[in-house]
Amino acid sequence: MNMEERIARINELYHKSQAEGLTEEEKTEQSKLRAEYIANVRGNLRAQLDSVTIVNPDGTKTNLGEKFGNKESH
Repeated sequence: MNMEERIARINELYHKSQAEGLTEEEKTEQSKLRAEYIANVRGNLRAQLDSVTIVNPDGTKTNLGEKFGNKESH
């Protein structure tokens, strides 16, 4: 299942929960899909931030991925 399909399913489950409620299996599926979505967004953001290079006033360049990439996220 690709990300667009996951988002569509998350939305479908949300609308069903508002209209009639979800079964326990659907609640579990919704929770799992939301966690996968959040992990994907965080991964994409981390990759984007890791590629950022800051040019300092003295002309030196600092790559944020090299500087902070090895630290564990909290």
